Amino acid sequence: MRLFVALDIDDSIRQRIAHFLKGVRGFAPAARWVKGESLHVTLKFIGEKAESEVQKIEQALATISADSFELSFRDYGFFPEAKAPRVFWIGSEGGSKLTLLANTVDETLAGLGIPKEEHAFKAHLTLARGGRGSGSPGKQEGDRPNRSFERLQEKLAAIPTPEFGTMTAREFFLYQSLLSPGGSKYTKLAKLTLR
Repeated sequence: MRLFVALDIDDSIRQRIAHFLKGVRGFAPAARWVKGESLHVTLKFIGEKAESEVQKIEQALATISADSFELSFRDYGFFPEAKAPRVFWIGSEGGSKLTLLANTVDETLAGLGIPKEEHAFKAHLTLARGGRGSGSPGKQEGDRPNRSFERLQEKLAAIPTPEFGTMTAREFFLYQSLLSPGGSKYTKLAKLTLR
């Protein structure tokens, strides 16, 4: 089973982002666009695990005690950088409580032998992946200048910084990701509540 831990987003924010995507999707037709219902803020990508390990992961996540917090969605960017973009994203800002939650999830799962993150946490919503390469935000061997998002970058530079709204994050989830030719499908396996 392919697993990750993430925050879901409110429907009102999801609708605003879907409206924004309708307006910009045509400027990067070769990109692989994320479906609106699949948007989430990843706290930790776990990877492939046996079904027998899911309960241990759920139990470990249930021990996390963290506060709810305000989470805002605005602006956009490209990973790993604008000159060699592989991923188009919307920024999410949750301050120190969001960073603390992501770090706590990472530390807790490290206790189960799941490798810790190599890079600092960067909250975002992935909107599209360009080309066939990795969706990882970090630099990868073979990254080079590409044109997959060039027209989109030109159009975005001409509009005001988008604002999508603010929500209160009161829970996070353990998800299963099923890869398919039509895009990944995500299923919530466990709901973890924040204080």
